[in-house]
Parts: sequence; structure tokens; C-alpha cells
Amino acid sequence: MRQIKAFSFALALIGAGASTAQQPTLYVGGPGGSAQKLFQERIIPAFEATHKVKVTYVPGISSELVAKLQAQRGKQEMNVVIVDDGPMYQAIQYGYCLPLTNAPVYSDVYETARFGGNAIGVGLVATGIAYNKDAFAKKGWKAPVSWQDLTDSKYSQRFTTSSLSGTYGVHTLVMFARANGGSEKNIEAGFDVIGKKLAPNVLSWSSSPAKLAEMFQNRDVDVAIWGSSRVYALKKTGFPIEFVYPKEGAAALVLAACPVVQNSAPEQSQAFVQHLVSPQVQQWLAEEGFGPTNSKTKLEGEIAKNVPYGPDFIKKLVKVDWDVVNQKRAEWTNRWNRTIER
Repeated sequence: MRQIKAFSFALALIGAGASTAQQPTLYVGGPGGSAQKLFQERIIPAFEATHKVKVTYVPGISSELVAKLQAQRGKQEMNVVIVDDGPMYQAIQYGYCLPLTNAPVYSDVYETARFGGNAIGVGLVATGIAYNKDAFAKKGWKAPVSWQDLTDSKYSQRFTTSSLSGTYGVHTLVMFARANGGSEKNIEAGFDVIGKKLAPNVLSWSSSPAKLAEMFQNRDVDVAIWGSSRVYALKKTGFPIEFVYPKEGAAALVLAACPVVQNSAPEQSQAFVQHLVSPQVQQWLAEEGFGPTNSKTKLEGEIAKNVPYGPDFIKKLVKVDWDVVNQKRAEWTNRWNRTIER
């Protein structure tokens, strides 16, 4: 009897080992902070519950994750990456992303969130104008409605925005170029207006979201160029901050995902990317300030009011030509450091 039990136990161990061996591990690189918590507590468990796979989340900022892909070229360790649109276009250009397999859910994704078949947008953020509603009321200022309004000298030393090292800084340069007759291919107008009219109003240039939030909370600034997701996060703390979509349009920041080349679990990686644009996951991402890219996603109440949601708001988003930006960014950065942040 003991021999039979021992034999049965051994078979059970072998079976468990085989089951574990058959279950691949999916390594997903994505943003840290509250987004990481959402992935680990809700998005990943929901995926693991319906797929025979274990998912390990690797947090990092977008540029770091793309740098990891570059460092691991030829022997990639990550299966899926989730990064901002600028770095994602670089990842696609360098050949780090597999083509997406066809899936019905992709037909529901807004055109603004499409990346030519190698990646898909999973969350939308608008870059526009943030302002302290109470401070404006106290000073008798009207809410800004245009990019050009930010050049008003009344905002001198009460305004902040990101340096060109951050995506919001790139959006600042591009949108001022566009608002003054230029474009990504003709950036001169952006440098001219920022250098002569906007820079004198800037208290300090910072690419740190935490630092910018602190500047608002300390009442060091009253107005900024910032992202809708960051504004919503600060607003949820009770701070009297409001977000404005400028009349010329707000720049679209698209959080995007792609399955990585040389993939150890290609089917599960493709399935995970599809999972990210499902209406349920899109609702969860909206709670963290990311507007849904899936047009079939339903939002209500405060969340619907504070993220880019629905066709009308999507029309207000300007998609940046990152192919041009990524080619010119080093050149622009050198010029920015010489002429803007001197």
C-alpha cells in the first residue's frame, strides 16, 4: 500500500511539473506608479484567469523600456511593451515589434490610436492647459482657451511646462509651431514664439510630473501645459485644478502596446495586447486617467468628464508626426538648450 501511495505521489509531482513547464511566463514592460498597481491588481489577474500563462510586470519609463529592447537585441527577454507613442514609433522603426495578428477588437479602435499594424494604442492622454481655478477666480482672470493665451505677460513667473526632454515639452514646441503657421516639418515658428513670448513667463522647466504637481500644490504656479491624466490625478485629491482643450487642438499622447520580436510566447503576447483594448480593461485604464481607445467603451460620471472620451473629444486631439520628431529631436534639443533654457 505504501508503495502504491508513493508511486501515486510521484506521478502527481511529475504531472504538476509538466503543468508548470507548459505554462509560459509573459514579461510585460509598462509604466510604473498607479498604472503599475492597476496592472498587477486587476488587468493581469483577469488575463491569467482565462489564459494558461503567468504574467510578470516590469515597470519603467518609456525611454528606459525601449533602451532595454535595444540592449537585448537578438535575445529579447520582454514579451510585450507598453510605452508612450514617441518611443513606440522608435521601437517599431528599430524592428522590435511583431506585426499584430488580426482580431475583431482592433476594428473598434480609433484611428488616432493606430500604429500601422505593429502596435495599438491602449490609452489616450490630451496635452493641453491646466490651471488653478481658485487662483484664477481670485485674480479675476478668465480661463485660457488658446495656446496663444499662455504668452500673456500676466502669467509671468506663474507658469510652467516641461523641457524638451519630456513628451509634454515636445508637444509644447509642436503645438506652438502649428498654432503659428508651422508644423513638425517647419518648426521655426514654435522656437520663435516660445523663445520670445512664452519662455519669459516660465518659472521653471521640469519634466517631472511629481515636481509639477508640487508646484501647483505649493501655489508656486497657477497655469501649466500638462496632460489630462496628470490633471485628473491631482483633481481627485481635491485640488481646484481644471483642464482645457485649446481651441487649436490638444496634442494626443497615446499609450501604446506591442508584442516583442523573438517572442518566447507569441500567441499569449498577441492575446495580452488584445486584452488591453477590450472594453473592460479600457474602463479600468480610464480610472487612472487614460481615455479609451476602443470606441465601444462606455464611461459615466466624473471619469467620462475628465478623460478624452467620445468622438467629440477625440476630434480635439492632434496626432503628432513622431517620424519627423524622432528624426529631428536631437537637433531640436541642442537648439532648445542653447536658445530657450539658457
